[in-house]
Amino acid sequence: MITSLSSQVAAQAGQTLRGSVMTTQHFESIDPSTGALIAAHASLSPEELERLLEQAHVQAQRSAGMPVEARCESLQRVADRLEAEREHLAELMTLEMGKLTREALAEVDKCAWVCRYYAQQAPDMLADQLIPTDARRSLVAKQPLGVILAVMPWNFPLWQVFRAAAPAIAAGNVLLLKHASNVIGCGNAIAAVFDSAGVPPGVFTHLPVPSGHIAGIIADRRVQAVTLTGSDAAGRAVASAAGQALKKSVLELGGSDAFVVLEDADLDLTVEKAVTSRFLNCGQSCIAAKRFIVLDAVADAFSERFSERIRTLCLGDPRDPATDVGPMARSDLREELQAQVSEAVAHGARVLAGGGPGPGPGFHYQPTLLTDVRPGMRAYAEELFGPVAALYRVPDEAAALRLANDVAFGLGGSVWTRDRARGEAFARQLACGCAFVNELVKSDPRLPFGGIRESGYGRELSVLGLHEFVNHKSIWVD
Repeated sequence: MITSLSSQVAAQAGQTLRGSVMTTQHFESIDPSTGALIAAHASLSPEELERLLEQAHVQAQRSAGMPVEARCESLQRVADRLEAEREHLAELMTLEMGKLTREALAEVDKCAWVCRYYAQQAPDMLADQLIPTDARRSLVAKQPLGVILAVMPWNFPLWQVFRAAAPAIAAGNVLLLKHASNVIGCGNAIAAVFDSAGVPPGVFTHLPVPSGHIAGIIADRRVQAVTLTGSDAAGRAVASAAGQALKKSVLELGGSDAFVVLEDADLDLTVEKAVTSRFLNCGQSCIAAKRFIVLDAVADAFSERFSERIRTLCLGDPRDPATDVGPMARSDLREELQAQVSEAVAHGARVLAGGGPGPGPGFHYQPTLLTDVRPGMRAYAEELFGPVAALYRVPDEAAALRLANDVAFGLGGSVWTRDRARGEAFARQLACGCAFVNELVKSDPRLPFGGIRESGYGRELSVLGLHEFVNHKSIWVD
């Protein structure tokens, strides 16, 4: 069993992170709208990493003994600081990963919401559960596990962190953040928010280290569990490391969500929601609608309206209020998306809108609509993580359901119909963790969030998310 990471970290020095510019000394942040270097961030030395791990370990023991009310009060202060730093944090997200300013502001607001939600609800969620048995008194107590490692992505650089951190901290755990290499500045800013809110050192710790160190951190005896949001490849690596170490893991991975349009859908509403669901955050979302499955009876009308609406979207500077779609976060992501589109077109897919990189500097990609995407194409089987939609025509509802479920993923899905009972019946048959009727798929602190199949396992948010990282301890008193 590993008691210290120093030797392991030293042995792994020199590894590089996929899709980032990094040496053993620093990570580089690039402005996606221009391609310009904006900052260089130092990587932790082995000695610094060891110190922070020990600090978290010591603080975990203190946090476990704190009244839940005290932990919740600290989350309220964090929410206050998020609101006070709202503009600064939004500007940083726009600078580091190209998020539209208005979307970045909304993301900060949602982070404050999840902190306040758990601050208000955690005492009841963590209360002892009395169970009638043969004992004089028997119950299930909910106790923290300790140090939790959170491996988080770049696409929602604050929200993904806070939806993991708020319930974990409310439950009495402490959190180590291994953030994506292109948003190290956001990770530092989150740590500063906790510090300025007066949260004790070690409750939340940002670890700017290469991804090659993750397995060693998971294996460290002081770390009790890991949560990851990312690709299915990253999920397999983290799950393997957690399995080797016999530690709890929660994975929220990719998605290829179906957006199913039945013949009685309100097309005015449906088309506008389709545009938002696909192109929010430049299409860089696990729960973005990616496959638009439309019944033949309304396929012509939907296709015409959808493609026309896509062509009106303004591609440009994420700081400009007139911009609808900003840049992709990294150049390699744009190259990968273009490869998927080009391969589909070469095998018979047609482009109804967009179809390639945008003009000018930076990592822009035109909002794109493909049709005639078929099995065997990469665009059919893989997640399209960018502003590209795939349109499918089907003869009836049964065919729509078969196609919706014909993917390896199972994160979210939506169905659009004026008949709510019909929509709910269809939603129940979607093979996914989150199914919505007449609304785009989104995360909400009040509801559990997560997937099945290759979209991962476990749940975040709601009472289920809080309980993922607690010890449900049975206590028998006779």
